[in-house]
Amino acid sequence: MTADLFAADFRPDCYWWDRTPRAAAGSGVLPAKADVVVIGSGYTGLHAALQTARAGRATVVIDAEDLGFGCSTRNGGQVSTSVKPGFDALARRHGPERAFRIIREGQNSLAFLKDFIVAEGIDCDLVRRGRFHAAHSAAEYEALAQTFANQPKGLETEAHMVARSAQRAEIGSDFYHGGVVQPQHVSVDPARYHQSLLDRVRQAGATLVGRCPATAIEKTATGFTVTTPKGRIAARDVLVATNGYTGPLTPWLRRRVIPIGSYIIATEELPEATVERLFPSGRHITDSRKVVYYYRASPDRRRILFGGRVSLSETDPRASGPKLLADMVRIFPDLAGTRIARSWMGFVAYSFDELAHVGRHEGLWYAMGYCGSGVGMASYLGMRIGQQIVGLKEGATAFDGLGFQTRPFYTGNPWFLAPSILYYRWRDRRS
Repeated sequence: MTADLFAADFRPDCYWWDRTPRAAAGSGVLPAKADVVVIGSGYTGLHAALQTARAGRATVVIDAEDLGFGCSTRNGGQVSTSVKPGFDALARRHGPERAFRIIREGQNSLAFLKDFIVAEGIDCDLVRRGRFHAAHSAAEYEALAQTFANQPKGLETEAHMVARSAQRAEIGSDFYHGGVVQPQHVSVDPARYHQSLLDRVRQAGATLVGRCPATAIEKTATGFTVTTPKGRIAARDVLVATNGYTGPLTPWLRRRVIPIGSYIIATEELPEATVERLFPSGRHITDSRKVVYYYRASPDRRRILFGGRVSLSETDPRASGPKLLADMVRIFPDLAGTRIARSWMGFVAYSFDELAHVGRHEGLWYAMGYCGSGVGMASYLGMRIGQQIVGLKEGATAFDGLGFQTRPFYTGNPWFLAPSILYYRWRDRRS
């Protein structure tokens, strides 16, 4: 029975919130004016606000929900170099020089995150053990080997292949056909990281107001007026940092990002020996399937956090949890009988070209579309867009000026997701 799959203390809540509950809504008083209004209190908005506030700009951050309610505190905490298309695909689209700079920005995002956490003294369980990216077929293993053997000159990153015969040193499973280790990748507790960002933005003098949705943005002679249930605020600059939660307030942006549900479970507590056997290297794990899975041991190494895109439509975590559990047990048969303690979901934002986008449209600043790699890239591009807002030249990025694509008849409701996921599942089974 389905009920047997859930632990006695099960909650349909985010595991990270057990240790770091959602921040209080912040000041209930919305100022009448500011230099900068940031809509969205995730990594993008907070990093931008940190730049503008520390530069002396009067900065206000608002959010429709509690501060950090969205995917910035709901994600798996795995941090990569963030750019999905490879060099060859990017070079065909944008030329080799722009392709080089885009991939370098992905590397910059990872370096920035690590340096920022250390420089700011943030306690968020930063672990530098790397990632094992597992091949779900022999053909995918060969493709990975070719990719890393032929890295573009100047963009080389440390990596080494692990054959199937040796993969038990990385993962306690025979499900895969080997894979690649990328030791520079890291993991964090995303909610603790977010809370530390909130603290630093507040210390920099910014005003933070949760449960304060922007309901209208009007252009004025001196900037914008943002209307909320708590009042109206005038600002010279407005940044839209809503990513997977972008809605009808900004229809131009809504047509350019695809909200996709990402689901995660946390198991009940497991014997330490079990976790050590299944994750012997301590790395986080992803695999090469198009319908992606990502998983890791919890920071205390007493649970497994297992995530993926399991639903054709966005459903209650009580329904998605058993699906994830079944997929986890297929990889780790030893976990048969393990129960779910937490199950939750959040929305990430994909773009049609699988690239992040930053810029300005009709005067409104924006940064979004991280395609499931938002911990590093949202932090980095949030910082860069904040620098751009205050006029710093170093805020320029390789993403500036990229066309932000949409599709005919797309208005923000991704009706095409269900057939796309079915197609990619079919491809994963055949490859």
